Amino acid sequence: MSQKVAVIAIGGNSLIKDKAHQTVADQYQAAKETCINIADLMEEGWNVIVTHGNGPQVGFILLRSELSKGVLHEVPLDACGADSQGAIGYHIQQNLQNELTRRGVPKPVATIVTQVVVDKDDPSFVKPTKPIGPFYSEEEARTAEAEKGWAVSEDAGRGWRRVVASPLPERIVELEAIRTLVNAGVSVIAVGGGGIPVIEDDGQLTGVAAVIDKDRASALLANKLEATHFIISTAVEKVAINFGKPDQQDIDEMTVAQAKDYMTQGHFAPGSMKPKIQSAIDFIEGGGQRVIITIPSKLLDAVHGKTGTHLVP
Repeated sequence: MSQKVAVIAIGGNSLIKDKAHQTVADQYQAAKETCINIADLMEEGWNVIVTHGNGPQVGFILLRSELSKGVLHEVPLDACGADSQGAIGYHIQQNLQNELTRRGVPKPVATIVTQVVVDKDDPSFVKPTKPIGPFYSEEEARTAEAEKGWAVSEDAGRGWRRVVASPLPERIVELEAIRTLVNAGVSVIAVGGGGIPVIEDDGQLTGVAAVIDKDRASALLANKLEATHFIISTAVEKVAINFGKPDQQDIDEMTVAQAKDYMTQGHFAPGSMKPKIQSAIDFIEGGGQRVIITIPSKLLDAVHGKTGTHLVP
């Protein structure tokens, strides 16, 4: 592989800007803007593998399924993941291909529907905590719990929701296919939404109702492809300690030891920045050289060391 290999994990804000811009056309436009920034890197000779979140999109599919029940069959969670990988992958690959063609960069782009093996004994299956899909009244939630075997939980005073396991990624099933494409010069979109969670039994794979953290799965992919850089595109230009407080302090660079120290001190929120920092640590400890966390519009500046938060060994 060429020396300049980066896995770029794009977050929900790269696909859905706000509640007023959620249509498919809006999502396509948001992906287009992000792809322009990714193409800037590729024009400089970077070999880029793109991963992405899918939380809101899976929520939409589940809600559609819920609203049409009695008329149409419901869609299981693993199939929702696959559906969203295909649709989001299509948006990214078309926009990226168009942008590269416009610039005269002859590089093919392809999406791989990706399965990720998780441990069937992962503790998160015993105590699911990841809320997904629409809100329900307690009565509706309890009925679904009894009839469908869902785990349900009250979500921050906003209503009741289905909760599912969020197991750790162990193995990327399509890794060799992804590696072959990357080695052949293809820009690949993979492990969308953290990958479709599957369990393996005697070499046979079965989808499970779970959600894998996309940054953890992206870090695993980056390590397995021996990428030098893992770039997390998110809603903030830099990671901060004392976030949202008067003494908030943006971080330009931190070592793994400093990152672990900040995590222990509780600086990173469990639902937002903490999994990103944990993924960054995983990547560096797995042999990666540098993690960059920044907003989509600053990707190139961040790679040039002008902005973003950089995590180094």
